[in-house]
Amino acid sequence: MCSILSRAWPALLALLAVVPLTGCASWDRPGVSPQQASTSELARSNEIDPAARERISHALGRDPDERALRDALKQQPNNIDAAIPLARALLARNCPKDALEVLDGVLLATPGDLRALNAKAVVLDHEGRHQEAQELYRQALAAEPANPMLRNNFKLSLALEGKREAGDPSPAPQADGRKASARSR
Repeated sequence: MCSILSRAWPALLALLAVVPLTGCASWDRPGVSPQQASTSELARSNEIDPAARERISHALGRDPDERALRDALKQQPNNIDAAIPLARALLARNCPKDALEVLDGVLLATPGDLRALNAKAVVLDHEGRHQEAQELYRQALAAEPANPMLRNNFKLSLALEGKREAGDPSPAPQADGRKASARSR
């Protein structure tokens, strides 16, 4: 009898281990599917709160370079070489408010920096806030009137608003996509 129990003992243990697991599955409801839903299906799901979906999308959309640029700005708030690429990346992700915050932070650390003024004005132009952008261009041009990048961006801003610079007989530059994207460089 002892030999029968010693041979049956492993089978009995296996049976006892399986019985509790069968209680988790139900015949009328399918268990966990071996197929996972794709990320795009989850993103379109109506069961996810739109605000949560936006936060998830925002978190997943971050580029590792963006984190490095943010870290660089935390260490040196006046680092314009980190601020401009970060603002450009934020603008490309359609986050102009974040881009403006980054540039405002740099302008607080280095008021009057021509590159920061230009970059902020470009973001404002992108948002259709041309008069605010033009004020920044004028401020920067007062410090460096011959700067070709500032002059071109100012003229482009005027053209986007449908105006021409007072006293400038030359036609305003074309606002095609190629030149508009080159402005922020």
